[in-house]
Amino acid sequence: MVALAVASTAVAVADDIKTEDFNPISTGVASLGITPDARGASMGDMGVASDPDVNSQYWNPSKYAFAYSTAGIGLSYTPWLRKIVNDIFLANLAGYYKIGSGDNQAVSLSMRYFSLGEISTSDPGGAVMASINPFELAVDVGYSRKLSEKFSMGVALRYIYSDLAYGGDSQSPEQSKGASAFGADISGYFCTYPVIGRNECQWTVGFNISNIGSKVNYNSGNDPAFLPTNLRLGTAFTFPLADYHNLTLGVDFNKLLVPAKPRQQDYLTPEGAYDYEAYSDALQKWKDMSPITGIFKSFTDAPGGFKEEIKEINYSIGAEYAYNQQFFLRGGYFHESRSKGNRQYFGFGAGFSLNVIRLDASYMIATAQQSPLDQTLRFTVTFDLDGIKNLFNRRR
Repeated sequence: MVALAVASTAVAVADDIKTEDFNPISTGVASLGITPDARGASMGDMGVASDPDVNSQYWNPSKYAFAYSTAGIGLSYTPWLRKIVNDIFLANLAGYYKIGSGDNQAVSLSMRYFSLGEISTSDPGGAVMASINPFELAVDVGYSRKLSEKFSMGVALRYIYSDLAYGGDSQSPEQSKGASAFGADISGYFCTYPVIGRNECQWTVGFNISNIGSKVNYNSGNDPAFLPTNLRLGTAFTFPLADYHNLTLGVDFNKLLVPAKPRQQDYLTPEGAYDYEAYSDALQKWKDMSPITGIFKSFTDAPGGFKEEIKEINYSIGAEYAYNQQFFLRGGYFHESRSKGNRQYFGFGAGFSLNVIRLDASYMIATAQQSPLDQTLRFTVTFDLDGIKNLFNRRR
């Protein structure tokens, strides 16, 4: 599967980690785990419990029920792995619209397109056969509703297409076929306003179980892969610094709900020989495992036991300063265990909102050595459709 190796470069590998200790979780359609918007990225990939915005479809669809505006739409663009190549990018379009009376429900839609650029294919002799342009696409629709004044839940249904199926020696690019899958998200959002001293603050808690669904069956089902099913939990707290000045602090925790793929090095006889039969049986069971079974098994299947399971939990810490909801400064940090991928980086960013439009940008600085994620930029532009409507009404 050509291009899967290119997608996997999004996971930085530390050279000083022992081979037997390095054991990242393997999934298909890895681009589903890439943060699409500049706001969340600038806070260290934090956003499950932050204030709702246009891009809540990725972080927590249930937040739309608490959105301040009736409708919005946004476009994000991320040049990806620019330190390695210059033609890989992620584009994301998202929007929502509040429906019904009482301002308690919302429908949402998003589409993300991940292009892996141009890749040359070759035959066994090394001769170039053709150039291909693999990509991954996801389109989803969501619905959210307030179940009380303080709590909402949401669901999202997703269609996924991964055009990474070229099989190299056994297929030509013309014979290759992409792989499709379906997924769903289940999310919740709690929002309350405690009074501390004389100040009314905001405390929010959110969760999102994303990409629950079928497998991606590459190469006519010979190479099945689990979707990156993910459990995200988080909380955020906003308090006023002074008139028009607010500060939000938050934290997110993530765990992939995907079973660990068997490794050859874990199947050795007492004499130190490789037990091919035992490994083949374990690998086949992994391939045949249903996604739902895999979700439950993902909590107990790490070769290193509970200690390794804890290492599979990533965390993000972020902060956002807002002046009059017009100017924003953000920062955050994302941490992943060295043995599970070694993605560790700081995010920084700023935003500016004026009437109907908001512009956000973020910049990533990796702390892990030789990380391909270093110096990643993101840009997001969003439009408040309520503001546009009011603007036209004023001109009449």
